[in-house]
Parts: sequence; C-alpha cells; structure tokens
Amino acid sequence: MTRLCEVLGITPRWLLYGEAERTTADLLPGAMPVHVTGPDDDGHIQIPMVTLRLQAGVTGFQTETDRRDGGTFGVRKRVIAQKNLSPDKLVAIPVQGESMEPALYDGDIVVIDTADKRPVDGVVFAVNYEGEAIVKRLSRDAGDWWLTSDNIDQRKYHRKICRGEACIIVGRVVLRETLRV
Repeated sequence: MTRLCEVLGITPRWLLYGEAERTTADLLPGAMPVHVTGPDDDGHIQIPMVTLRLQAGVTGFQTETDRRDGGTFGVRKRVIAQKNLSPDKLVAIPVQGESMEPALYDGDIVVIDTADKRPVDGVVFAVNYEGEAIVKRLSRDAGDWWLTSDNIDQRKYHRKICRGEACIIVGRVVLRETLRV
C-alpha cells in the first residue's frame, strides 16, 4: 500500500480515511514545496544551487549548497547540448544587488560554467574579487581587464581593475532565470 501511495502521490491516511495530513505549508506559513526530481526527469538535468565560498588571492573555491529551492536548479538538456556544456562543471547562484540591472536583477538565478575562465570582452563572469563573489561584465580597455556593471549609475557602480590575485575568474555566466518580463 505504501508503494501505491508513493506512485499516486497520496498519503496512506488519505487513501484509508479520506483525511489529508498537515503539510509543511500548514505548519510553516510561507514555506514553499520542494519537488525532487531525478536527473532524467522531464528533459532537465539538476545542477547544484550554491553559495560560493571564496578567499582573497586563492584560485580555487568551495561551494555550500543553497537549500532554499531544494539545493538544485534544473537546466534543460537541450540547452546543455546546444551550448556544449559539461553538467558536472555547472553551478547556479542567486544574483545579489542592483549593479547588473537591467541585464540581471536581484534574485535572478545565473548558471556558471566553472570550466570556462578565459576572459572575453563584453561577457558576464562570476569573479572572486578580493574574496567576494561577484557577477560582473568583463571589458578590455588600455590593455587591462575591468569589471563593469550594467547599471547606468556609474558613480555608484564604478568599474574596477581585474588584475592578479585580487581578481580571479570563477566561471562564465551561461544562463539566467528571471521573473522579469
């Protein structure tokens, strides 16, 4: 009976008595349901949703699972194939702040290809800047690489030089999810 309930997505209590058990949302107002899917479900591959843990001057990085949405983010297999990406080199992080508006908004999710660290003019990257995880556009000017913001308020979001151990590329931003239209 338990297996039947799992397949049907119902509880034994509902099957036997027609009574629903209290859900997490009932017990914790504001809680959101998490649906766990396998790597082959509905054409998506689940990649880790993480917080980047960085240290100034250190090339490598560590990740901590971001459990807000179940710890994973679904990326369509078709997109992975079209962009020739390796799923084991992808991580997803939430965008924080307004510096990249209107391209990226606070709360958007970006997927980072940690295998692609080669700087490209005009492309958005996740960067370890003095030990802080930031998402910025790289630009080449006068022989130097610069971290630039898309926000038009350049006094508040001025460009920063990207050089040496103070600025280490974590990976290229290859995809975003936004609730903005």
